[in-house]
Amino acid sequence: MKGAMKEAAMWKRTLFLSFLLVNTGAFAADTPATRPVLSILKAACDWQLAHLSTAHLSNDHGNNAWIRAPFFLGDLALYRRTGDDRYLTPILDIAKQNQWQPGKRPRHADDQAVGQVYLELYFLNHDPAEIAPIKDRWDAIMAQPMKGRDDWWWCDALFMAPPALARLATATGDHKYIDYLNGQYWDTTDFLYDPAEHLFFRDKSYFQTREANGQKIFWSRGNGWVLAGLASVLQYLPADDASRPRFVKLFTEISERVITLQQPDGFWRTSLLDPASCPGGEASGTGFFCYALAWGVNNGILPRDKYQPVVEKAWGALSGAVDGDGKLHWVQLPGAKPAKINSDDTAEYGVGALLLAGDQVLKLSEGTK
Repeated sequence: MKGAMKEAAMWKRTLFLSFLLVNTGAFAADTPATRPVLSILKAACDWQLAHLSTAHLSNDHGNNAWIRAPFFLGDLALYRRTGDDRYLTPILDIAKQNQWQPGKRPRHADDQAVGQVYLELYFLNHDPAEIAPIKDRWDAIMAQPMKGRDDWWWCDALFMAPPALARLATATGDHKYIDYLNGQYWDTTDFLYDPAEHLFFRDKSYFQTREANGQKIFWSRGNGWVLAGLASVLQYLPADDASRPRFVKLFTEISERVITLQQPDGFWRTSLLDPASCPGGEASGTGFFCYALAWGVNNGILPRDKYQPVVEKAWGALSGAVDGDGKLHWVQLPGAKPAKINSDDTAEYGVGALLLAGDQVLKLSEGTK
């Protein structure tokens, strides 16, 4: 009974914050209402940094694995905003402990995600040693190419690997990484993208399966991975690159579909086309959607008048899921499909999504990219 009352109280707080943000102009530039966003980001990042040593969700849980890579990226976004070394030093220390190595599986996309972190540190320090191992890994993969649909056979991979390649192309000035990205990305997209629904299947095992309501199964975080990955690729893809319009088109199509699936409380449900199958808002998919949509507005790809209210509503839900200690709640645990979530569930990738989203929300209020 107490647990149910606690969950009900949290949902009331979420709904109130969502209403308050949307209806009071809380995102107007240079207003005091923008400051709590930064306070929430600091509290959430501080909480997660303090709990890294105690967290263990799966065998993929390590300092060079996919579960933590999004959090490290969000932490570095907070460092760039604040200049506070308490957000840089832990990530730099972890990278050094990793000896700048990606994960152990030679070509598994999940084990390339941390390469994005090393490349972000390289952009700060410009030390070639920081990206030598991830460059060597990609050069070895590219020397034995596979079809995208065989290498990146699940949609999550489109967040893990392509943004690392886009960053590596920027760091090295070598277009071969963009060329490889294109070949892999579009073969995977041809395989997993449903052009009628403008959403990605998680993998081929979902092509014929259906939800209880008869709809196709499209996983919120899976599509969040894709949309956030697209935003990250576009961030580093040259403005005049021949492939850019195709990425923009896909980003726009998915964005247009995703906003029709947001629920009244600001969250997206784990099952996008059958919200009732797994009740309760989910913070990781919502965080990645919020980040990507805000990034799209900030960079002139998505129209502000149409998408800012969606972002505001999503941020209201996310901020309401952060408790007084800084812990982010309602994060679906590692998985591959829509599933039940509990109020107390959390994971580093969810906090990373929150941090990336909040940074873009602040930029939205500031009118900066």
